[in-house]
Amino acid sequence: MAKFLSVFAALAIIAGMILTQNQTDMRSGHKMTKDNDTGIYRIKRSESEWKKVLDPLQFEILRRSGTERAFSGTLYNNKKQGIYYSAATGQPLFASDSKFDSGCGWPSFFEPLTEGAILYRTDRSHGMIRTEIIDSSSGSHLGHVFDDGPPPTGLRYCMNSAAMVFVGIDEEPPSIVKEYMSKHASEEEKKAVSKFLESL
Repeated sequence: MAKFLSVFAALAIIAGMILTQNQTDMRSGHKMTKDNDTGIYRIKRSESEWKKVLDPLQFEILRRSGTERAFSGTLYNNKKQGIYYSAATGQPLFASDSKFDSGCGWPSFFEPLTEGAILYRTDRSHGMIRTEIIDSSSGSHLGHVFDDGPPPTGLRYCMNSAAMVFVGIDEEPPSIVKEYMSKHASEEEKKAVSKFLESL
């Protein structure tokens, strides 16, 4: 029995190595997208608590790293001016002036509102090696980042609409955004939001 288990374990390791070698490497090579997820977040909830505060699609995407169908997201064609926040926490992620039409089927941005808003980690799922992006406040999945975006960064932050809350410049922020900005936002985030809104 022990011999069988040893042979089985060896075969499993070899199979894993072969599968890893055959994966298409689509990781971003940009210097700011290196793995930096420490697993320590300001906002923590149990998965049962997340289920209570998120709708089923949001939970699937934000907490289970799901992906909405291409061209199906409510924010894909959004061209209004405003700020995109994390649907998990209300953390500011992107300003509308960094959104562009990539044609990929998901909302795309070339840079976050603040550098610390997004964390990066390697994703080896679905036969690919990609750079996953998560919000730094809760570690919730947002999408992936690629090196085929426009200047000045050359990056494409490929986002799920359900992972975000959009607040237009003439709209009242929802409670999740207000709570984050009053209780959790860094000075950098507060300044970035104010600077963007004042520039319009």
